[in-house]
Amino acid sequence: MTEAAVRPLDRAGRLLPGLALATGIALVATVIGRFLPVVGAPVSGVLIGVVIGTIRRPGAVFRPGISTASKTVLQCSVVLLGAQLSLLQVARVGVASLPVMLGTLVVCLLAAWGIGRALGVVGNLRTLIGVGTGICGASAIAAVSPVIAAVSIEVAYAVSTIFLFNVAAVVVFPVVGHALGMSQHAFGLFAGTAVNDTSSVVAAASTYGAGAADSAVVVKLVRTLMIIPVVLGLAWFVGRRSDPTTAPMTTPPRWSPRRVTRLVPWFLIGFVLAAAVNSTGLVPGPAHPVIAAVAAFLITVALSAIGLSTDLAGFRRAGFRPLLLGGALWVVVSLSSLGLQALTGSL
Repeated sequence: MTEAAVRPLDRAGRLLPGLALATGIALVATVIGRFLPVVGAPVSGVLIGVVIGTIRRPGAVFRPGISTASKTVLQCSVVLLGAQLSLLQVARVGVASLPVMLGTLVVCLLAAWGIGRALGVVGNLRTLIGVGTGICGASAIAAVSPVIAAVSIEVAYAVSTIFLFNVAAVVVFPVVGHALGMSQHAFGLFAGTAVNDTSSVVAAASTYGAGAADSAVVVKLVRTLMIIPVVLGLAWFVGRRSDPTTAPMTTPPRWSPRRVTRLVPWFLIGFVLAAAVNSTGLVPGPAHPVIAAVAAFLITVALSAIGLSTDLAGFRRAGFRPLLLGGALWVVVSLSSLGLQALTGSL
């Protein structure tokens, strides 16, 4: 066997232990979800993962597979969800969500600045928590951090804070939705605008129902595109604020059309392409339930991996004030989403 042929097998061998562990948890979570549909498989998966990861943190041999499950597997599930929708549905839901989505984003960023200053959270950290809560969690934090020259400890604190409220949203939001008697579409808009990370949006909405998941994914992916104007705006602001005599590390990176394009996640493009293929009728109707079931299981695998990788010590290291800011923004965004839905007649 040639060296080129061995490399993929070697990579597969490194991924197998972590993927197998996450898949095993997902199978158990799926069974639990059958008996407790209100809780659902994704929530069960993340909770089981957190418990196992807290009792005994997975060793190095599991980490590559767990990382792949929590990111790539989740992204593939989002693409599969697109295969159940048409481009007309995507466009209609995306356009209808704009008032609530843009409103919650503006409220979040303003609240991050005001509440963060009141709590004494340093500028970079409150910016990272603000964009992470307002747009798309760790992806937004990763995109913004080089622009504002955030140091690694600030990024770690922000990601830990965001993750805590991601997990809380997966558990709490479906309960809130049922208590308010929200429709599938209304809950999808609620989850898509008020939950920050794609994995948590998909998990919360899937627990509520298939219709909610379809709406939430579209809203969330449109919201993800807000990374581009926010990052460009911050780059302009930092450039205006920077003194030419300051150190090079404070100079924001130069932006080109190619670099801007890279901010668009590949799975967003895949989601739209899958919806386009479905719109042509190439995906037969009987295949839709199968695709939905596969997507739901992949979501549970991804959430199980996220639970396994939870760093509870990271929450303690983040300190009280960033967590308080993250919690305050979580509440503000949730209430503003519900309030804007009521004002626009979407609730």
